[in-house]
Amino acid sequence: MTAVETSLSELLNRPKATLATLRGAGRMVLRRQGAEDLMLTTAARAEQDHEVMGVISRMFVEMTRTPAGRNLVLDVLPTAFPWARYLPAHEVREFSGELVGALGAATELDNTAAVARLITEWRHTAEVHADPELYAALTTDSGEDFGSDALV
Repeated sequence: MTAVETSLSELLNRPKATLATLRGAGRMVLRRQGAEDLMLTTAARAEQDHEVMGVISRMFVEMTRTPAGRNLVLDVLPTAFPWARYLPAHEVREFSGELVGALGAATELDNTAAVARLITEWRHTAEVHADPELYAALTTDSGEDFGSDALV
């Protein structure tokens, strides 16, 4: 189900009519000029999403407690994250372990920001591995010390 889109001013000017569309869709994106868009949802829908995220995260964490489960995660990771193909095998294993840990913690904290950050960081790592010139530039020790004085 896709979210209904409207402007924040529409909600403010016609609240009853605008909120009536939310009941049917379950989610509404409020477009704001010059500011980040907002997502409006019902409390029941938010609770449902939280419950589903929690179940999936707990299943994923429990699945990785067995060697077969860990191997399955390693098998599907490049499909879920196509850029992971550029990571060396040992980094794919490291990424999968960190991802499982972050998902478990996110469920407990009811906050997925750390998971999103982790995925972004690993995507950037894959970007470095995908570019041989960039990888060489970042991993070659030139012997120079670029400490805090280099930033001045």
